Amino acid sequence: MTPAFETDTPAGEKPVGPASAHAPSQGWRRVLGVPSLVLLGLVYMVPLTIFSTYGIVVELTGGRLSAAYAVTLVVMLFTARSYGRMSQAFPFGGSAYTYATRSFGPGLGFMAGWSLLLDYLLLPMINYLLIGIYMEAAFPAIPAWAFMIVSIVAVTVLNILGITAIAKANFVVVGLQALFIVLFVALGLSSITGTGNVDLLAPFTGAEGAEGLSPVFAGSAILCLSYLGFDAVSTFAEETKDPKRNLPRAIMITTILAGMIFLGLAYISHLVLPVSTFNDVDSAAIEVIGAAGGELLVAFFTAAYIAGSLGSALTSQASVSRIIHSMGRSGVFPAALGRLHSRFSTPVLPILLTSAVSLLAFVLDLLTISSLISFGALVAFSVVNLAVIKHYYFDQNARGARGVIHNLVFPGIGFVLTIWLWTSLSGLSFTFGLIWAGAGLAYLAFLTRGFRKPAPQLDLKEA
Repeated sequence: MTPAFETDTPAGEKPVGPASAHAPSQGWRRVLGVPSLVLLGLVYMVPLTIFSTYGIVVELTGGRLSAAYAVTLVVMLFTARSYGRMSQAFPFGGSAYTYATRSFGPGLGFMAGWSLLLDYLLLPMINYLLIGIYMEAAFPAIPAWAFMIVSIVAVTVLNILGITAIAKANFVVVGLQALFIVLFVALGLSSITGTGNVDLLAPFTGAEGAEGLSPVFAGSAILCLSYLGFDAVSTFAEETKDPKRNLPRAIMITTILAGMIFLGLAYISHLVLPVSTFNDVDSAAIEVIGAAGGELLVAFFTAAYIAGSLGSALTSQASVSRIIHSMGRSGVFPAALGRLHSRFSTPVLPILLTSAVSLLAFVLDLLTISSLISFGALVAFSVVNLAVIKHYYFDQNARGARGVIHNLVFPGIGFVLTIWLWTSLSGLSFTFGLIWAGAGLAYLAFLTRGFRKPAPQLDLKEA
């Protein structure tokens, strides 16, 4: 049976613009408050994500992982603030796509959305790969692909059921990770106090001979992608109660909370095992966790990390399905992708499309996926910082003393810092990223008949 869909055009109101021809649907249920949004953001970020790159960044920074996280938090607060500002101006789904479209026009908006898709479409794949790797290690008799298939199906079903189901699942995921963090901190502090001689500044000063800030900044650039959760929060605008008030708060709270968790775990981890080199850089986290609590804590870490990966896949798929839905409503993608299911009020077709793309996890590797995500994320960060300047400083003419600081200086700093991060991207990131951008430009040329017609534009109305 063909699924039933509904549109959102209010009774008596005639839709206008290109989107009207595609029967836009905005029948979202506004059920999310600040706590639920913060949970969504934290689950997306995965509080235990510091252990994914722990060994790499510790060795790169000469043991100054905590210093790198401190720098990263400061850098990302500027961009998170820009997301909050734009979510106030345009409290709709679509994230950087919506903000760029409204600030710079549909052409640049499309390219921003296209770059953002690169980020969001691929992020669930990393989680599915990690789930398969860890579960196969725990149960060697079962192949990794079997666990990946089960995870994809479970995540798809929960997303179709709706954002309330996702929010409830997130409580379980965050709760499990929070329990691990409490145990790790308690056991870690116990092991530290037992040594009798602890250098409390070591997580910031690093190993003897570690000099200069360049390694710290290089490590900070790697860690910035841990903060994509505030972007994810912005995609749930149309399911948020009082979004102009709650979205900016949730975005900033998510960024600060995640930053403090990352910084705290990094600090205690170095005190537990104050070294700057490891036997195996990829599994350095196991050495640290084993030093704090032995094999039992390592086993619990594995379970909590898998749960975190599942939760991140759940939230990231929900985010990208809303971006695809927004672009479907605008006519950029087929109209069916811009409709909501009449029963679940969720974008079922975008969800299923995302799940289908996630099957590429069987043939792509982590390095390739990570490189592509880096490119897409930094494009989105750059565009949103510039959008604040364009919308508030130029379009709204908010140029008083306060306006200059909030609408020019702060987003300008965010933009410059984001551009600086581009210098850390690998050649692989640029190669694949530019190929993706070229494909997007070609598709835009097709939509606009060789740029002779205006690009489709999302027709949004506040609820």
